[in-house]
Amino acid sequence: MDRIDGDQLDDVAETTLWTLRNRAVEALRADSPFSDVLAVELYEAVDTDYDRFGAPSQSHPLRAQLMDREIRRYLDAHPRGTVVALAEGLQTTYWRLGRPSNRWISVDLPEVIALRERLLPTEDAVEHRPGSALDFSWADGIDADDGVVITAEGLLMYFTPGEAHDLIAFLARRFPGGVLIFDSIPHWFSRKTLSGLDLSEDYQAPPMPFALTVSEAARLIEIPGVTAVDDLDLPPGRGPWSSSVLKRISNLPWLRDHRPSVTRLTF
Repeated sequence: MDRIDGDQLDDVAETTLWTLRNRAVEALRADSPFSDVLAVELYEAVDTDYDRFGAPSQSHPLRAQLMDREIRRYLDAHPRGTVVALAEGLQTTYWRLGRPSNRWISVDLPEVIALRERLLPTEDAVEHRPGSALDFSWADGIDADDGVVITAEGLLMYFTPGEAHDLIAFLARRFPGGVLIFDSIPHWFSRKTLSGLDLSEDYQAPPMPFALTVSEAARLIEIPGVTAVDDLDLPPGRGPWSSSVLKRISNLPWLRDHRPSVTRLTF
């Protein structure tokens, strides 16, 4: 695979390289259960200074495994269902799932889609739709009758609260019988990004205006069309990420509203 300049991405689009690095570095570890062969290939093909993103974290590969689990779960129940990956970036979920025959729609900014099309294999089932997730025209022609599972991995936190709620309300109206899985940051972390969060001397994380606690997520049931709200646990990782004790502590009523979360909404 030819080397590609990764510095063509900036602002929020650049974060796709941050998450790619974390998945690939974790996949390269001999002691990790996480496997992502294609992510490693992309990581090695993109020419950029990955060190600017600071120390690698397990959070992104564990989030990816959770998304894999939830997509499989939904497609097992809806074998003809459609997958919509909002802000898919350089995620390689489709290939980790064994290249399912289900229709797979990838939505992202034009410059990210262009990079996906240069780096990733062409697949008959995968359709790229360049544009913002907030331009709801990406949903045109998607039939909800057989079910739709929507992922928004590392997306909503970059929206304003109004934009995030408008997107959720649109999805609830447009895709009855579907599900949305998305991750959120706590308010203290949002405030850090708004005041300037340096991951290294060379990189500052983009502002993340939208925060959502587990308690606040539970109130999304009030949005018309939302029928269930579930807080999802990450799969176990390495070291502290494998501790069942720490997981129980993080789910205590006070602490759970101060940690990152992943939410599944059923429509």
